[in-house]
Amino acid sequence: MNGKYEAGLGKRRANYTPLSPVSLIRRTARVHPDHAAVHYGGVSRSWSETYARCASLAAALRSRGAGSESTVAALLPNTPAAVEMAFGVPMSGAVLNMINTRLDAAGVAFILDHGEAEFFVVDSGLAEIAAEALSLAAVQPVIVYVHDPAAPGEELEGALEYETLLAEADPMRDADMAPGDEWDAIALNYTSGTTGNPKGVVYHHRGAYLNALANAVEWTLPHHPRYLWTLPMFHCNGWCFPWTVAAMAGTNICLRAPTAENILAAIGASAVTHLCGAPIVLNMATTEAENRGIALDSPVEVMTAGAAPPAAVLKRAEAVGFRITHVYGLTEVYGPAAICAWKPDWDELPATERAALKARQGVNYTVLEELSVRDPETLEPVEPDGERMGEVMFRGNVVMKGYLKNGPATEEAFAGGHFRSGDLAVMHPDGYIQLKDRSKDIIITGGENVSSIEVEGVIYLHPAVSEAAVVAAPDERWGETPAAFVELKEGCTATASELIAFCRERLAHFKCPRLVVFRDLPKTSTGKIQKFVVRQWAAEIDGEERRLASG
Repeated sequence: MNGKYEAGLGKRRANYTPLSPVSLIRRTARVHPDHAAVHYGGVSRSWSETYARCASLAAALRSRGAGSESTVAALLPNTPAAVEMAFGVPMSGAVLNMINTRLDAAGVAFILDHGEAEFFVVDSGLAEIAAEALSLAAVQPVIVYVHDPAAPGEELEGALEYETLLAEADPMRDADMAPGDEWDAIALNYTSGTTGNPKGVVYHHRGAYLNALANAVEWTLPHHPRYLWTLPMFHCNGWCFPWTVAAMAGTNICLRAPTAENILAAIGASAVTHLCGAPIVLNMATTEAENRGIALDSPVEVMTAGAAPPAAVLKRAEAVGFRITHVYGLTEVYGPAAICAWKPDWDELPATERAALKARQGVNYTVLEELSVRDPETLEPVEPDGERMGEVMFRGNVVMKGYLKNGPATEEAFAGGHFRSGDLAVMHPDGYIQLKDRSKDIIITGGENVSSIEVEGVIYLHPAVSEAAVVAAPDERWGETPAAFVELKEGCTATASELIAFCRERLAHFKCPRLVVFRDLPKTSTGKIQKFVVRQWAAEIDGEERRLASG
């Protein structure tokens, strides 16, 4: 029965439209048509030009049959084409799948098959691994080749040139771009997992739109920021920042290879104001600046996620001219969904105390309904005493739709009405959370997630290995790095160098252990390896033992 606030007051074309980040670029192209949207090498395009190219991409994909069930996979570094994919694919109604460019061919092939890719957009510099992946995959997508003079590569057989694709159709009309429902899928992103079972996280238009705007709100992003792409766009769609930059009429400073030298050069040449990345990005840029005696002319805002940089790094980075904001999230929540919201009176504290506060993961984004720390069994919130640990849980509009074609994993993740992160944390009296451990045994190295189970599975393939445990070890450069503790079979021998090389032949290199220690592993009475003991060992590795373990 309709009440007085319902009768005759339904949704209409005039008062309701599905939320989608597509609308963000449309507005900016109209309001700021001549403002620079993209800079990359000798390429510079305005927002009106970029919008037209995205609309042409959408029309071409649609004319070739792309729709709501179509996956458009892409193996691209942070180039203008990657920015255009973030808009052109959703405009067409298809789903964008940005693939980790650091994966090996087998990993890329699995994603192509699991996502049932109908289109595969490949950068010229990544053509070799794409060709190998296609030879392993069952799907036969339309291959689109993006030629980058900065990274020439082999031509892919039967590939369609990206610029040729854009010229196939007139730009799509604005009215045809909106999704039928804001709950429609917009993107597919794969989390870390064992090689045979990574999970495909599905985003919807509504969540992408909300988190894009939340980035601007939480970071107090000004209009016309000059945003440097140091964060890979394959990480949670660049933490939704392609859409954020469009909303604020900013300029995407594209960077193919985010080395310390390239980052500092881009900051100087392009008047960069903002960038995102893992702590390793901050650390290596700071170190390079120190080595060259550089202090930034203007402060650069840095949003970093994962383990916060130690106090010493924060102090050094601030001296160079970086101002750090610490955020926290997962692929399942569109990237950052929590922030260490800074309070002005904290500025007066000593550097060590400021760093300790900044190391906390903080409070929920404005668009996230709830961030909590709960007992994983009872779902009761833990006492906010900074001591009692529980599992970090999320609830709200920036939580994924679920895992693609994996109902059991989706139900398990959402059991009890919250998304269960698997991360263990405490809640401080002021309501800020702080991570203490990762129950899923995920290692974050240089911003990349590595599954210890996957690495252990490869080590166990070595004929000399009896048992293995892989954990995170502290690392000055990478934040943390995979460390393998190995028991050898009786009568067998192996060296650290040999096992590291063995892994590098079978895994993407960032997943491989950089330290291998041979010793008897601690076990429970039932034979289960006590990983908490192994983690302690890893934390204590130093000096001669570290040198020997690195091969």
